[in-house]
Amino acid sequence: MEDVKTFFAAMIEQWPLPDFLTVILLGAFPIVELRGAIPLAFAGYGFSAPVAFGLAVLGNALVPLAAMPLLGTVSARLSERFPAAERFFTWLFTRTRRNHEKSFEKWKEFALVIFVAIPLPFTGAWTASLVAFVFGIPLRKAFLLIGIGAIIAGAIVTAATLGVINAWVFFL
Repeated sequence: MEDVKTFFAAMIEQWPLPDFLTVILLGAFPIVELRGAIPLAFAGYGFSAPVAFGLAVLGNALVPLAAMPLLGTVSARLSERFPAAERFFTWLFTRTRRNHEKSFEKWKEFALVIFVAIPLPFTGAWTASLVAFVFGIPLRKAFLLIGIGAIIAGAIVTAATLGVINAWVFFL
């Protein structure tokens, strides 16, 4: 166990960015998002719960501002240049809308909040941004809804991380 702690401590010490910026960027990074940023902020950098929560949620909530315009630009450019890409995107978006239309009609845009709020793999701000893009939710509204989901997910991950840390300390 000591070797693992030493390894991660050495990695963290050599990282070139300031600690707070690392947590924000990790909170925005696909797949890892809040689920990795908050534990790192606690265990790696020793941030308090409010600071860890705030930095990770900030990074995660900023994702739709980058992801949605990027998705629009990339899909449009690829569709213009490659007929196969246009067919693929048309098929993908039509299929996605058809398969999830009933759930989306039931929950409306609140589905984005729920989707981001559940901190499981492949549910997060990046996937929610993709869903918002496919269903044509305006960026401003998607940003608000995904931000609310990120706050809820951040609270869940912070509580879970604090529980694990406290249990670890208790049993040692």
